[in-house]
Formats: sequence, structure tokens, C-alpha cells
Amino acid sequence: MKLFDAARAPNPRRVHIFLAEKRVEIERVPIDIGKMEHKSPRFGALTAVQRLPALQLDDGTVIAESTAICRYIEELHPEPALFGQGAKGRALVEMWHRHVEFYLAQPIFFAFRHVHPSMAQMEVPQLSDWGEANKTKAADFMAVLDGELKNREFIAGDDFSVADITALCVIDFGKVAKVRMPEDLAHLKRWHALVSARPSASAT
Repeated sequence: MKLFDAARAPNPRRVHIFLAEKRVEIERVPIDIGKMEHKSPRFGALTAVQRLPALQLDDGTVIAESTAICRYIEELHPEPALFGQGAKGRALVEMWHRHVEFYLAQPIFFAFRHVHPSMAQMEVPQLSDWGEANKTKAADFMAVLDGELKNREFIAGDDFSVADITALCVIDFGKVAKVRMPEDLAHLKRWHALVSARPSASAT
């Protein structure tokens, strides 16, 4: 297998952390987003959406989207279970992971793509008002997470999961988009310190 990804980008980082938690190593093929290599005919031949990361299997099949890649790895290496255990556990992880993707990741990505000068070439047209509005949406959902984390250690329950991985990556990326955790969210800050201290959080 080969993993096509980019340094420091949040979606590839999700897969890096997931692989580190699983203690699985996959050959990496770096793609330079700054040089628009993900828009090249070579990469476009692998995945029509031309987004990173992308996992190419030994039979040539390409799996794009970080969550789909993580699910594939989970099937191959079920322990530790990062998508939950049992019917209820898996449903809760799925629910919270989707919440994080829809109400936190998307707003932060929109804020970055529509406000940051480096994205002017890729996001046409850039709508700065939309980007700024999404900063507020992201902060609002961080407050929701803070309330939930008052009663449990991790986002989807008592166990670390893919929901925590995604939330960590997008909250950290929020600094680039100028979306920061409000200082008064003590439970979210406690959770962030906890998951940031895991060895996998520094996986590259």
C-alpha cells in the first residue's frame, strides 16, 4: 500500500495519528499542496476529487477521504478499536465523529479557505464574510463540546476514538485559520491537553 499525503495538512494528520495508534506503518508518497501537485494529471489519475490523503492498495484500488482510509485500516487491524466497540459504542462514536466533522471541522476549513490569503488561488471566489461567519460557528460548537466533556474523559465516551483524533486535528489547525479555543472552556482545554500528550499526537 501507498499513502499519498501532505505534511502538516489536517486531514493527512488524522490518518497519521490513526496509524500511530494502531502501530501500523504504510509507505508514504508526499504531495506538495503549495506547488499544486494534488491538481496534477498524475495525482488526478488516482482520485478524481484531487484531495489528500489517498490510499492506494496493492491491487491498484484507491481509497480517498481520511475517514474511509481509517475505516479500512480498522478492518485490517481492529485493535485498539477506534470506531467504538459493540453496537452502542460504534453508534456513539459515529454520531460524535459526524458532529465534529459537520459542526467543527467544516466551519474551521471554511474559515481557512475563505479568509487565508494562501488559499486565494484554490478557493475561487473567496467569500470573506462567509469565512468569518464560520469562525463563530466553530467557537459555538467548541462550547457544546466543553459541556459534554464535563461528564466524560473523551468526546464519544470513556475511550479514545477517531472522534478525538478528528477534533484534535481541526482544533490545532484552527490556529492557522485564526479560530482558537475560547479561554473559558476549561473542560475542552483539559481534554485537549490530555489527547495532545498521547505519543500519536506528534505522528508525522
